[in-house]
Amino acid sequence: MEIHVLRLGHRLPRDERITTHVALVARAFGADEITYAGQKDGSFEDSVKRITENWGGKFPVSYSKSPVSTIKKYKKEGCTVIHLTMYGIPVPEAESKIKSGNKEKILIVVGAERVPMEIYELADFNIAVTNQPHSEVAALAITLDRLQKGKELKRNFNEKFRGKLKIRPNKKGKTVEKS
Repeated sequence: MEIHVLRLGHRLPRDERITTHVALVARAFGADEITYAGQKDGSFEDSVKRITENWGGKFPVSYSKSPVSTIKKYKKEGCTVIHLTMYGIPVPEAESKIKSGNKEKILIVVGAERVPMEIYELADFNIAVTNQPHSEVAALAITLDRLQKGKELKRNFNEKFRGKLKIRPNKKGKTVEKS
């Protein structure tokens, strides 16, 4: 399965940390790339590139002036478009419908500021991890986990990422090693 993430409405300085966390979760939980829209932010792009250089793997970051055009492009390429919103149908209800579509390419749209109605209309699925206010970072993590049935947590990170740095798991303490 090929998974792309589109982060909407990035605003400086308000969303610097959250957009970075969306990228970190996307990368660690098995997405293949991230595109962001809103204000262009070279610092964010450099941060994601630095993380990828140090921790390994391939995780391109790109900017889109028009998220609507980006969504339309992905739909033309055969992607299923999933928009994460607290107004959507609950993820357990959507899971089987998403999987029955059996498309190998998915675009997950993660909002920030008010999301235009056009995004809701373009999405194949508007899904919610809960119909209460919550973090888009948590919604992305849960959705990625559900779509991949937990497989992203079982893969061998060292073989996939092969970075300059790696963590040796500990019961207590922290060990970061150079590869």
